[in-house]
Amino acid sequence: MIARLSGTVLEKHPMRVVLDVNGVGYEVHVPLSSFGAVGEPGTTLALRVHTHVREDALMLYGFASPLEQRVFEHLISVSGIGPRLGLSVLSGLAPIELVQAIASGDVARLTTIPGIGRKTAERIVLELKEKLGAVAAADPTLPPTGPREDLLSALVNLGYHRPSAEKAVDRVLREQPGADFEAALRGALKVLSR
Repeated sequence: MIARLSGTVLEKHPMRVVLDVNGVGYEVHVPLSSFGAVGEPGTTLALRVHTHVREDALMLYGFASPLEQRVFEHLISVSGIGPRLGLSVLSGLAPIELVQAIASGDVARLTTIPGIGRKTAERIVLELKEKLGAVAAADPTLPPTGPREDLLSALVNLGYHRPSAEKAVDRVLREQPGADFEAALRGALKVLSR
């Protein structure tokens, strides 16, 4: 199993990098979140790697951070999600946002990712909520979900569009900074009903 590659970038394409490691070119598929960390051809790069073996191919999936790799490996453990869809999911949301969306059960946020329908999003939440909730709790680099995220999740789950919900929540939190969750939710609903 290949767990890590370090070498020179030969080619750089969205979601695919060719890495020269001591004269051998490895094609590594990367999510857009990791693609941003890839330098121009000729620069050095180190990636954490997940090796996926099928009967007809050996595929390498590279990640710039341990969190991305952990989330990817959890995603592909969900029934119906293969490595390609796992990469799409990681490309659709930043890893931190994805972990928070799954941990908070925000199905509506997950369905904004291309290729993820409501049933798949519900399956992801059902199968990964506890696992990724533990990852989020154990990782001190992840910001805790606060009242803003909880309010946004509630409003999006009620069917409001995220941009409208964000404006309403920001306004309520600005006007009523000490409000508890229920009062803030009522205030946001009033703003959205106008």
